[in-house]
Amino acid sequence: MLLELFRWLGQLQIHFGLFNYLTFRAILAALTSLGLSLWWGPKVIRHLASLKSGGQPIRTDGPQSHFSKAGTPTMGGVLILMTILATVLLLGDLRNKYVWIVLFAMVAYGAIGWWDDWIKIVKRDPNGMKSRWKYLLQSIFGLGIGIYLWNFAAVPAATTFYVPLFKSVALPLAGIGFITIVYLWVVGFSNAVNLTDGLDGLAIMPSVMVACGLGAFAYLSGNAEFSKYLQIPAVPGAGELLIICSAIAGAGLGFLWFNTYPAMVFMGDIGALALGAVLGTIAVIVRQELVLVIMGGIFVIETLSVMIQVASFKLTGKRVFRMAPIHHHFELKGWPEPRVIVRFWIITVVLVLVGLATLKVR
Repeated sequence: MLLELFRWLGQLQIHFGLFNYLTFRAILAALTSLGLSLWWGPKVIRHLASLKSGGQPIRTDGPQSHFSKAGTPTMGGVLILMTILATVLLLGDLRNKYVWIVLFAMVAYGAIGWWDDWIKIVKRDPNGMKSRWKYLLQSIFGLGIGIYLWNFAAVPAATTFYVPLFKSVALPLAGIGFITIVYLWVVGFSNAVNLTDGLDGLAIMPSVMVACGLGAFAYLSGNAEFSKYLQIPAVPGAGELLIICSAIAGAGLGFLWFNTYPAMVFMGDIGALALGAVLGTIAVIVRQELVLVIMGGIFVIETLSVMIQVASFKLTGKRVFRMAPIHHHFELKGWPEPRVIVRFWIITVVLVLVGLATLKVR
């Protein structure tokens, strides 16, 4: 929106030409989303607190330290989505098809999360949506995103599966194969971030870090010279996703201001499902699915811990962990909540750096 205005103004005064630079708009996007989040945050929290008919539901079998969190406003993810959407509409290139498909993923999965949270809070049903309906909607949107990206792929690289560290390993995907990959990453990471969102700030900071890492890949993939030099897939137009990644970083840091321990507000499914879907969608667009698995390793570990726990209990009647997801396991071992959170953040920093290192180790 503002980009078109500044392009016109750039013809009149040279200083407005700065807005044609992707990196400059990315910095503005991070600052804008951070400012909007801090500005809107108190208002959103007050409104959510007015829905006192139901704060965050607390698991009765969880750590006792969590019982004090009962009644804390949830659905705070609406603040994240509002600021990202406003920032991208203001500073993003709205002629870019990738911008719109990522925004669609964010809004669609955010709507599923909103419905789930609304049932838990207002309808007083701690189970939320029926699982079959939840996964059905996630599957429909995931398949829809895959079909769209397949039909509008501009270059062969946009539908090729790449393996980090091995520059010669590139597997062209047929329609079903490509759509399946998109489905698994979008739906999978949507649920993975949701499972991670169990402690104050645990999910949002890794989301910010991973978004920054994906933003670097998006910028480089969208630049023909950089992508050729680094031998990564060149995807024309993908660079504009840097604006969305920057908006996620700013909005996430702004939300963390209120979500840090002890949290004033929780993200809820509306934020977690949407952020996971966005990260998955961006990863498949820039053809860095396996790099997302590395950088988002915390999300992967949390998901695997649940799968292992369920499988072990059904097959042997025994539990591998004291409680799943795994962050609760460490709490029950005696780790204070802030220690679990910060150590998971540190692990994510290392994993994001490892993911970025694959740019040169090829």
